[in-house]
Order: sequence, then C-alpha cells, then structure tokens
Amino acid sequence: MDECVQKCRLLSPRSARIQRLRHRTRICGFVLRSLVAQHSGLGYPFSSLGWALLPYPEKTTQTSSTETMTIPSLLASRLAGSLTLTVAALISSAALAAPFAYVPNEKSGTISVIDTENDTVVAEIKAGDKPRGLAASIDGKTLYVSDQPNNSLVKIDLEQRVVSGTIDLGESPEGVSISPDGKWVAAASEISNSVNFIATATGRKTFAVKTRGKNPEHAVFSPDGKLMYVSAEEADSVDVIDVTKRKQVASIKVGNRPRGIAFRPDGKFAYVASELVNTVYVIDVAKRKVIKQLATGNFCNGVTASPDGSRVFVSNGKDGTVSAIDASTQEIIGNIPVGKRPWNMAITPDGKKLYVANGRSNSVSVIDAVELKAIGEVKVGETPWGVVIR
Repeated sequence: MDECVQKCRLLSPRSARIQRLRHRTRICGFVLRSLVAQHSGLGYPFSSLGWALLPYPEKTTQTSSTETMTIPSLLASRLAGSLTLTVAALISSAALAAPFAYVPNEKSGTISVIDTENDTVVAEIKAGDKPRGLAASIDGKTLYVSDQPNNSLVKIDLEQRVVSGTIDLGESPEGVSISPDGKWVAAASEISNSVNFIATATGRKTFAVKTRGKNPEHAVFSPDGKLMYVSAEEADSVDVIDVTKRKQVASIKVGNRPRGIAFRPDGKFAYVASELVNTVYVIDVAKRKVIKQLATGNFCNGVTASPDGSRVFVSNGKDGTVSAIDASTQEIIGNIPVGKRPWNMAITPDGKKLYVANGRSNSVSVIDAVELKAIGEVKVGETPWGVVIR
C-alpha cells in the first residue's frame, strides 16, 4: 500500500487531505524535472534544481562579459524558473485545500460535514439535541454550536470531530457568530432577550447584553469587530451593540421580523432581511440609517455577502429561491431556485460556491456564485438550519 495513504489514515481529516496534495505535488515536481532534463539533453532527472547549472559540452552563448552558458543549460535554466513557479503554485494549492462546510441539523441533532471539493458528506457529528446557530474558530480547529433545548453552546473539536465541551448560556440560544479577531463568540438567546459573549481563550461566558427586541435570533459582528447588529423575531428594528462598551447604543428601524444580517466586508453597509414584509434593508453603518429597500421573494430570511463584497445573497423561504444583489448598484440581479424552505447560507472563501440550507428538503443546495445557477444538491440530516464554512 502507498506509504502516503498509510500515513494519511493516522492524521486528522484536514491534515490528511493536505498531506495527499503535498504527495501529489512531489510527484508532479519529479515529473517536471524529468521533462526539463530530457529537453536540456541531460537525459535523466536530478533530485534538485542544481542540474540546471551543470556545464554541457555544446555550443555556448554569451550571457555576460564574464560568463557563458551552454544552449541546453540556458534552456534548462529558463525551464527551471517555470518549474519553480509551477511547484510553488502546487504547494500553495495544497496549503489552501478546499474547506469543509458544516451544517447543523435540528431534528437529527447532528452536524453534517461536507467536503466542498467534491460536495459530498464525509462525516456526521453528534452535537446536542437541537443544534442551530454555529460559528468556527479562526484557526479552524473548533466549532461552536448552539444547543437550544439545553441552553448551551457545544464546542466541537474539528480535528477529531467530537464534542470537547459545553458552555452554559441564556435560555433558547440560536444565532452564533465569532469576532474577526477570534477572541469572542456571541450567541443570541431568545427567551433571555440577550446576547451572550464567550471568551474563546477561557471558554467561559464573560458578559451578556440585553436587547430591546424580543426573541433575538442573529447577532453578527461588524468587520472591524467594534459593533454588533442583532435581529429579533418580535421586533421591527435592528439593535446595535457597542462591543467595547458592552451595551446597546442604538436601534435602526426596519421591517417586521428582521432575521438574517450580513455586513459587506468593507464595513460600510449592512443588509437585513425582514421576513414578514419580504424586504431587504440596506443600512449605511456610519450613519445608522436605511438607505434603500429591496423587494425580494416571500419570507426572506438568510443573508450572506461574498468575500470581495461584490454580491449579497438572500434566501426566500416560501419561494424556494435565493436572490442575488449587486452590491455596487444595490439592485437584485437574479433569483436562483433551490430546495424547500431555504434558510441560512455560507459562501466559500474564494467566492465561487454558495451553500444554502434547505430546511424542509433536508438538503443543502450548491450554487455557482459567479454564474448564479444551482449546480448541485447535497442530502444532509433532518431540518438543516444553516451553514458555516472553514
């Protein structure tokens, strides 16, 4: 059996995949060196790039006033440069192996793990009795999942794919997010009408902030980590929390039952979906003011922005579609059919693929976020709530 395969079986899932890519990179490097050696007339491969500088008894060309290089050696040297760039690119691709998508399944009590390289479920992780909101640590080693009936935050070791601990929260926790610096995990608690802040360094709840809106669902950090926007199911506004001051400092009027929230990466605008009025509200963050309203499909709820900030995506629960917004014009540019009751979503770091949890189809739709079309559907557990990618 291949030595690499044997070693990979002993590694964590992510480490094993990277190890296999590096193994392929070494093979590609060996093949490329062989081709260069053949083209240069050397006839056999070498273990390093030093062969490119070996003398060869053929016609020479002047490269400077003090040195000469044989034609085959010159060719080899040039090919060596291309080889170096090629291998570097291969190594980079190994380091940037396709991430995993994690999907909480409310009724199954599990997290489905999707390999975004081939869009297949590669694992199921037990995560409490009713997992809902979730967020991954910046280093990709820990997943934080709200467990609603147990009023707790479940910590999952992503290397081993097992529960590593729980943290007590307020009653009925739902949406979870992590600060841009990775120091805080925030969880909105519906019955407690509060947002709980957990220090990732200690794994303990440090403080909580009461919200004006009842039944807060999503609590999302701004890109600079200074503010947090909170939506509440029994409200018509978005609460603004100053994270440093640890208190609510404003409310921004939107439509009835605000749900999903997403900031554009530059932090200038936020997008809030108000489910009962089928409208997305575009907020100027600095002015704390709605600057535009966009009519979407019926029961809009989940919202996410592309990594480059060029597009914003909104799921429409009753219509079974996802609306795409051009963030430069603030206009809807397409509606993509997905499964039943699309909910919360996530997009890959390269901005190419969007993953949408279909709550009543027990599946995740995969969308080409560039071409704006569905390209696949992945079956997961019962009643998927959302997606996080890391």
